Amino acid sequence: MPTLQLADRTVIQISGADAEHFLQNLLTTDLDQLAPGEVKPGALLTPQGKILFDFLISRDANADFRLDCRADVAEDFRRRLMLYKLRAKVEISSPDQALVSVSWDDDSGSSQSDSPAAENDSGWLADRRFPADAGVCRRYGASGPHLPADTWTHLRIAHGIAESGSDYALSDAFPHDVLLDETGGVGFKKGCYVGQEVVSRMQHRGTARRRVMIVKGAQDLPATGTDIRANDRAIGSLGSAVGLDGVAIVRIDRVKDALDAGQEITAGDVPVTLSIPGWAVYKLPEDKSGTEQE
Repeated sequence: MPTLQLADRTVIQISGADAEHFLQNLLTTDLDQLAPGEVKPGALLTPQGKILFDFLISRDANADFRLDCRADVAEDFRRRLMLYKLRAKVEISSPDQALVSVSWDDDSGSSQSDSPAAENDSGWLADRRFPADAGVCRRYGASGPHLPADTWTHLRIAHGIAESGSDYALSDAFPHDVLLDETGGVGFKKGCYVGQEVVSRMQHRGTARRRVMIVKGAQDLPATGTDIRANDRAIGSLGSAVGLDGVAIVRIDRVKDALDAGQEITAGDVPVTLSIPGWAVYKLPEDKSGTEQE
């Protein structure tokens, strides 16, 4: 069971009497559905509905909240949260020992209840972005080994889990683009939050056309940010890549057009095939016309 300390991640702590109300009215995640012993994804959006900061959120032993985010943008994120605080009884802090570790199963034979993320174990929390049989979990405040980062990246790629920085730029993607609507990162039945109107409209109209897909190259894939192309037209952009494997955010209507026309899809000069993550429920469009992303 590999365990890896993620040196590029840190934690923002949210505490106080108004902490849950404050976050519930601000972030995409529905905290009414966040149980102890798990972490869920979420985002703070711009008013236009694009992801300003992405994170994983969990409850700690004191019923406070942790926001597990990229270390390089954590201070900007904390300052942005402070702007919304006003008179709310909330403390927003950065712990001294903000260590983040991740672990996962080597095979798919164990169930979620068998994984180290079980609530009665030593601080491991189930990462709900992944299928239960992957056994992916996170722990905070305890150091772990520094295995090659590619081991974690390859796991994310295999399951089609995108993260900002490596797979997309902040302020340049909607929650639907990175499948937050399918990983529990958006609460469609909760009240208002920043950017909620745009996200709800995309959900109810079915206008999401950019989606995460898994990439398999005929040879080693090129650098992150390389265009995914079909018929000499860009249809998306390559994110994380390790060897032959990668993830990309692509226009699925244009992927469908290319497949229907028998056109080769490439990343740079490398022919690739694209597939929907096995756990995802979205489908390629039925028709070729597509609908433009908002």
